[in-house]
Amino acid sequence: MIASVLIIVLCSALLAYWFRYSCILLLRNSVEEVSAISSAMQGTFKCAAIQDGLENGAPLDPLHQLLTRDYRVLTYLVRHSSRVKLENFEERLLVWDYKVMQFWYGVTKTAAPDKARKALREMATVLTVLSGRIGQRAGVVFEA
Repeated sequence: MIASVLIIVLCSALLAYWFRYSCILLLRNSVEEVSAISSAMQGTFKCAAIQDGLENGAPLDPLHQLLTRDYRVLTYLVRHSSRVKLENFEERLLVWDYKVMQFWYGVTKTAAPDKARKALREMATVLTVLSGRIGQRAGVVFEA
């Protein structure tokens, strides 16, 4: 009985570690590749303004509301467009990461504002990557 519980706990910890490490690697490798497309879509998504607000010490709740708005717009586009879909496992993993960070923000916003700020930063990065990838598939034209 104790061995079974220990195995379950160990496997759960390894799964959580794999998930976080995979998301961090995906974000690190994808930000540079989609930054030009994301900057072309600044009229729709406010990820850059949110990142600036996080760097300048702006209040967290208005930034969280902007992120929530951007996430709703992004999910609306994914649901209602025939050309814009989350095509691979990596993109779905990033959506799960967004939701986990949203939960983590809710848990830490009053007790640990620094951790909440990091969660918002990662949520904004996820939206930047997803909007950039969706913009590439939709054929967003930008000036280099």
